[in-house]
Amino acid sequence: MAFDYSVLHDNFTYLLWGRVADGDPGGVLLTLIMAISAGALSLVLGVAMAALAWRFGGWTRRALFIWADFIRGIPLIFVIFWLYFLMPVVFGSAIPGTLTVILALAWFTSAAVMHSTLSGLESLPAGQSEAGLASGFSQWQILWVLLLPQALSNLLPSYLGLLISLLKDTSLAFIVNVPELTTVAGQVNNRVQIYPAEIFLFIGLIYYLLCATLAAVAGKWMNKKTKAQQPDITRVQGI
Repeated sequence: MAFDYSVLHDNFTYLLWGRVADGDPGGVLLTLIMAISAGALSLVLGVAMAALAWRFGGWTRRALFIWADFIRGIPLIFVIFWLYFLMPVVFGSAIPGTLTVILALAWFTSAAVMHSTLSGLESLPAGQSEAGLASGFSQWQILWVLLLPQALSNLLPSYLGLLISLLKDTSLAFIVNVPELTTVAGQVNNRVQIYPAEIFLFIGLIYYLLCATLAAVAGKWMNKKTKAQQPDITRVQGI
């Protein structure tokens, strides 16, 4: 089977950033914008929920876990559909599809962020909280000053893993015709019709390179932390 990659050359810039010159970003650029925006929102929401669950416990913690389990038990494609069709009804006006997908991705991912962050907080030694109380810190000060900075640092590889998942999940935006990478690839394929293998192999390669780059960053961070935590053998041996 002979491949003709001229279709990629002819549509390369459109696949990379869509019609950004006309104020309508798309392709890889929009995929990255959506993933980063949704990642930032889900991080804020997830950390806030983890902080509430850690601080109050009881019914507050149970309610947050029920909410997180509910949203994690629903296919993401349903969440996108719900927000896409319900938000205009709630707000009484049209909502941009890109914003809808970003909010859906953030809402869906915040549950995983909450679980990861809460696990990170609870894995820290209990003595740190006790030392904070002995120093006159309030519970909130202990959380924000002592515990969260350590937990967030330890959880960075986990957060990067969630960002990788977000990056791939942006491809579901095609169902509401948001012009991210998968959507514009489909548009190009529908226009030329005879080069689907070339187009979608190239799109798969782009997704792989983006995700592999993030995975490499996470791996380097883990190696750096592991080396920093290893004891200095020469110092231990008194050399």
